[in-house]
Amino acid sequence: MLQELTIDNLAIIKHLTLTFANQMTVLTGETGAGKSIIIDAVGLLAGGRGSQEFIRRGEEKLSLQGQFAIPDDPEFDQLLDSLGIDHEDGILIVSREIHRNGRNTIRVNGQLINTTTLRQIGAGLVDIQGQNEHQQLMQPETHLGMLDQFATKEVHPLLEQYQEEYKAYSKLKAAVNKKQANEQQWAQRLDMLRYQVNEISEANLKENEEDELISERDRLEHFQQINNALQLAVTTFNESDQAPVLDQVATVMDAISAIAEFDDAYDNLSKSLNDAYYALQDVANEASQQLDMLEFDDERLAQIEQRLTTIGDLEHKYGDTLADVLKYYAKIKKELDSMEAAADSSNDLEQRLTEAENKLRETGRKLSQVRQKAAHELGKKVHQQLKELYMEKAEFEVHFDNPSHEQFTPAGIDQVEFYIRTNPGESMGPLAKIASGGELSRVMLALKTIFAQKEGVTSIIFDEVDTGVSGRVAQAIADKIRLIAQHSQVLCITHLPQVAAVAQHHFLIKKSVHDERTTTRVTPLKEDERVEELARMLSGEKITQLTKEHAQELLNMAK
Repeated sequence: MLQELTIDNLAIIKHLTLTFANQMTVLTGETGAGKSIIIDAVGLLAGGRGSQEFIRRGEEKLSLQGQFAIPDDPEFDQLLDSLGIDHEDGILIVSREIHRNGRNTIRVNGQLINTTTLRQIGAGLVDIQGQNEHQQLMQPETHLGMLDQFATKEVHPLLEQYQEEYKAYSKLKAAVNKKQANEQQWAQRLDMLRYQVNEISEANLKENEEDELISERDRLEHFQQINNALQLAVTTFNESDQAPVLDQVATVMDAISAIAEFDDAYDNLSKSLNDAYYALQDVANEASQQLDMLEFDDERLAQIEQRLTTIGDLEHKYGDTLADVLKYYAKIKKELDSMEAAADSSNDLEQRLTEAENKLRETGRKLSQVRQKAAHELGKKVHQQLKELYMEKAEFEVHFDNPSHEQFTPAGIDQVEFYIRTNPGESMGPLAKIASGGELSRVMLALKTIFAQKEGVTSIIFDEVDTGVSGRVAQAIADKIRLIAQHSQVLCITHLPQVAAVAQHHFLIKKSVHDERTTTRVTPLKEDERVEELARMLSGEKITQLTKEHAQELLNMAK
């Protein structure tokens, strides 16, 4: 339920704070006073599309804030929990700012969210019914969604299954179509991939192979330099014509060791010399071993050069480095495997498509059967509602168009349209072509009454849904809206005094001009003020004692 609404710099509204109660609140006022702007504000807080055009002229941003009591709905609680929004106190504070620079800031209980998330939350808080719903009734393509909304519990599981199967079917169909439409391109691509995969595969590349080969090539190319260096080390340390270096170091080490006990400095010198001796001895041994293993292989050098040339050619074609070539190979190998599987099992692919089509058709027919049963039930309920709205002779049905060839769509195999017969003796025909404006209003209200019993939304907003009606029909609409308000909070914009009279709360919307700027003002009306406003709605500018008495009578009847 909407408890409080604050608006800053929205269209002609500079600043406005409204407090709403439960049951029914009506908003009245002359055309252009700003009634619909208030509904626009609620719509924006429910996730409606924002625009810089909403911002009041001369201001840099608009700000909206709404306080909502959370509906008693476990699924809605789960949604808030999944979004990490705290709601222990049962209240949601929704705020939204739209800036001229395009920035759009939305918070729910202080947590930043995006418009898509706000739309999810808003769908459980408010349901706005207005002129666009009239337009929906005039658009047959929206009627299937309305039918599914009516029977969501029965339809939703089958529709989910159908849509999953539809995705699989569409993917297979696209693959078959692509293959059939591009046989030549397919074959050319297949040949190219086979050549490239074969060329890289025959090279038998290994990770880091290039670096290892370059290192081995460098050793072979510098064989003589390496041999001379190792030979010099071995000779100097162990085989010199003069006293070998290790023998000389050993002599010095013995001499220093003999004086180590006389001073700590000599002792440290002895230890360092001892470490150096054994380190040099290790170097001499390692150099000797490396020299023994060292050999020059001219044939191996030629093999390495050839291998590096092969790797270089592949890098020139398929990547800057060996790693790039291997990565490219993995990619085209996967594509080739997929294409060869499709090529080798073309019949299998088409068989899978046939199986998917049959499976989808079966699910689609089951879904259609559920919808047809729901359509019959909806027709009976709408008829009852229309009877209470003085269209007792009207007949309503959901017409299913069944073409000879079933067409698969993301929503199923059904094409439905609302049909109506407003008078006996006439034939059933499309609602959009037969119903007048007043009849459309009553059909929409009938549907809304039925849906409201299922949806459990805490706030329902009617924005001039009583267009094109008067007299006893207007009274019937008023009674119907009041009935809905017994279960949900209702906010209603109306030009009908009969509807305004049944509300428990009444706001008067007026606009005024100050300093050459237009501003909207909202006033809660007391009993005597309601009489005055209802009288204006009854007679226009000239209010007589008789119209006041009529207005008072309307209020008395409503009570």
